[in-house]
Amino acid sequence: MTLNGIVLLGVAAFLPLCAGAQETLRGRFDIELEPVSAMEAGVPYPLDAATARRRALEEAARVFAGMIYGWNYDYSIGDRSRAVDEWFELEAQGAIAFGDPRLSVTEAETQDSSFRIWAEYRLDEAQLRAFAVGREGSARLAQGTGSAPLSKGPAGKKAALDDAARIAVRSVLVGSERNRPKESFGTAILVDVPRYWVDEGRYMCSARFRVAVKEIVPYRFF
Repeated sequence: MTLNGIVLLGVAAFLPLCAGAQETLRGRFDIELEPVSAMEAGVPYPLDAATARRRALEEAARVFAGMIYGWNYDYSIGDRSRAVDEWFELEAQGAIAFGDPRLSVTEAETQDSSFRIWAEYRLDEAQLRAFAVGREGSARLAQGTGSAPLSKGPAGKKAALDDAARIAVRSVLVGSERNRPKESFGTAILVDVPRYWVDEGRYMCSARFRVAVKEIVPYRFF
């Protein structure tokens, strides 16, 4: 599917469902059967149904974990005048293992050159607590649009999401700190399922986060 020359890779949705004390995350995930990235050794082209389904479930597990647990971040915005390079690292606070029985596919279809699933994940009590804690406190809502080269293949979608987190954290720091900090530590939690597309040879990802800045390390000299 294209829009003004931009290839759309899957507009995903998020729907929290409440059933008593149980929270269920739900989202749509699209996998291109004819990837626009470079062909991968040992992977069929177009993708077969089993490969596409596995990739969709892996993406769903990664996204749902980001919504439940989020990431710790370590970020230096960088400063050319001080010859300090920008860098950004994320550390997952939790993960959903592939094959987790609480991750299920409720619908699946092939449309044009895409394989699409609706996936659901049922949170247990510990995850419900983590989900609630991540939405408490002074965390700020922030949106970021990140990118990564198509040459990275499937890993490019994850890299684009990581880059979107960097942009979101940067927007919070720039908007709240008068002076450029040397380094910042905190957390970033996905608000909903991100949107992916392809433009000019790059994966693009737009995502919303709740960003909590835990520590600011200032420059000692200015």
